[in-house]
Amino acid sequence: MKLIKKISCFIKGISTTTKDKNKIYSLHEPDVYVIAKGKDHKQYEYGNKVSIVSTKDNNIIVGVVSHDKNIHDSKTLDAAITHANSNRTKPIQQAVCDRGYVGVKEVLGAMIILPKKALKRDNRYQRDKKRKLCKSEQP
Repeated sequence: MKLIKKISCFIKGISTTTKDKNKIYSLHEPDVYVIAKGKDHKQYEYGNKVSIVSTKDNNIIVGVVSHDKNIHDSKTLDAAITHANSNRTKPIQQAVCDRGYVGVKEVLGAMIILPKKALKRDNRYQRDKKRKLCKSEQP
């Protein structure tokens, strides 16, 4: 059965053309898809989208979720926080995310905190206060 699956994957990979929709980009990992980045030096990447949840202070990974489609970051929070809550004794109350998660304020009782851009008129204290919670400190 496994051999039939592999052979059908090889045949599908060989028979695809540039205009086909569901191409196979990797024979050893057929679930890989194209992720459009829009950067000048690297417009496309190949792989799977993954959400990683870690603790704020110690950066201990408490949850990992792989997504089968390239969906918006704000729609991946539900699955990521659910998986992280299943590995913890207490549910997550605050989640610090990057600006890609804009649009979501609360997921499963966890308040979403996004970094705010420092304004030109902000003094040093105000800039540090905005940056403090969203800053990751790595050893």
